Amino acid sequence: MGETALKSVLDLPYGDEKKLLIIDEFPHMCRGNESIPSVLQNLWDELFKDENIMIVLCGSAMSFIEKELLAEKNPLYGRATGIYKMEAMSFYDAVQFFPNYTDRDKIIVYSILGGIPHYLRQLYADLPLEENIKRNILTKGCVLYSEVEFLLRQELRETPLYNSIIEAVALGNTKLNDISVKSLVDDTSKTSVYLKNLIELEIIKREFSVDDGMKERANTNRGLYRLTDNFFRFWYAFVFTNYSELESGDADGVFEYAIKPNLHEFASFAFEDVCREYVRKMQRAGRLPFRYQRMGRWWGKTTVRRKDKSEVQETEIDLLAVSQKADQYLVGECKFKGRPFSFAEYLDTSAKLSQQKEKAEFFYYLFSESGFDDNLIAEAKKDEHLTLVGIEEVVSGG
Repeated sequence: MGETALKSVLDLPYGDEKKLLIIDEFPHMCRGNESIPSVLQNLWDELFKDENIMIVLCGSAMSFIEKELLAEKNPLYGRATGIYKMEAMSFYDAVQFFPNYTDRDKIIVYSILGGIPHYLRQLYADLPLEENIKRNILTKGCVLYSEVEFLLRQELRETPLYNSIIEAVALGNTKLNDISVKSLVDDTSKTSVYLKNLIELEIIKREFSVDDGMKERANTNRGLYRLTDNFFRFWYAFVFTNYSELESGDADGVFEYAIKPNLHEFASFAFEDVCREYVRKMQRAGRLPFRYQRMGRWWGKTTVRRKDKSEVQETEIDLLAVSQKADQYLVGECKFKGRPFSFAEYLDTSAKLSQQKEKAEFFYYLFSESGFDDNLIAEAKKDEHLTLVGIEEVVSGG
């Protein structure tokens, strides 16, 4: 598309109404013709800016848009009147695609696809989850089967090396050294460079404990690396690792022996994300016992119960929300398991951060897929600082 084609928008017969020109996947157009940004700049400066016209440039190549179109060196720099970055839908919006699924399956399908509408549209609401996975993810030739490879080739060159790094993170290696070892990169400094590129592409994020300050976040050895996209995590955990079998058409076998035994545990991580969404929803509705300032995962050394004794060890807290003055804490534990949340597990949770209890008020929110045992239910009835939230309430959003 050249200057003549772009200029023709002025000839649209809409009288005094605003004329709207939308160019989808603008980065692809620019790669085909590098002069397009300069042409559009000249047209804007000389003609379009004084006309009743709006131009919308869309694109999925994040690195190109941020490094090229929005960069100071680009001809279009400073001419945008608005920049809107589309985020993935929330869990509560995403599961509207599957209104007839059980609460459990809604969590699992979200753990697989996340909140990307394009991914969600590939599955059929009237098909059982297992059949959807086999037919619309694991079958060679379907859209989602090759989606991740396509996106990576679009953004990166050394795809085999990046594949090994992303796979390492998808399989639960979250620390720099572990990722380097698992991906067989011989130098952590090299791994850091590749991870930085993946962070810029928003494929991977570096996550910090909720109480880490600026000093800790500036330390390159701090933080855990995690995939930002649920489907990337699923694809690398189950499709990439079973690629040869899937290429031969064995979708049924891969599902039965590789995915089915591990899918429930795989979904437990996404369940934590959904529980945090639930807490944010409760804050907006004014239904929490206090207003928190920050909320996220927590990890570090704290008191851990071991049978009849306690000791200090490294551990994690699924959800920790802290008030502005750090005088109130909401501790959340999320169990996506096929058995009830037990009273003993609650005692394990309440032992954590015990050193802060003298100077802060603690509230406990326990989230469970499979309910709660009788002792825990009895305890919650007499303790106003203990709240039990079942999967039905989590999925409905209260």
